[in-house]
Amino acid sequence: MRGKICLVPVGPVDEDVLSVVGEGLTIALGREWDVTDALLHPAHAYHKRQQQYLSDAILSQLRQMALPAERLLGLVDLDLYTPGLNFVFGQASTGGREALIALPRLRQSFYGLLEDKALFHERAVKEAVHELGHTYGLGHCPDATCVMHFSNSLADTDFKGKEFCAVCKATLTRY
Repeated sequence: MRGKICLVPVGPVDEDVLSVVGEGLTIALGREWDVTDALLHPAHAYHKRQQQYLSDAILSQLRQMALPAERLLGLVDLDLYTPGLNFVFGQASTGGREALIALPRLRQSFYGLLEDKALFHERAVKEAVHELGHTYGLGHCPDATCVMHFSNSLADTDFKGKEFCAVCKATLTRY
């Protein structure tokens, strides 16, 4: 195993989600994981007009954490956006060690559908692996089945796999 990934709950996050994501990261990235103490609810990131939270502000907060970890993955159960996009499933610091995923839009209930816990967990793992992939230098992949393929919608997330394609995997082995 290489360096550790710290999962950082930002506000309240269910422990089962943290465990499922952590195990998914071990499988996909071969890294150990641990959960840190939760950060406080990010009221500073709330944008009243958007009625959403600015992901960049939360990433900045993660960037300031002095944790002995290879990577930090923030998990937030709030709806996020970034300038130019109505919402984001997640975001990563380009060239940094911090990434962030937003859980609400990964749930069926967000869209008025019956909840499917297994599907929600699968989506959370895919988004976590995808965003951390960016911290390891991977860009968006043209292979629609690769975890690094850009998800413009949940249909894209559901279609792609949890694994890296051969090209992305070869790039990832440099880390």
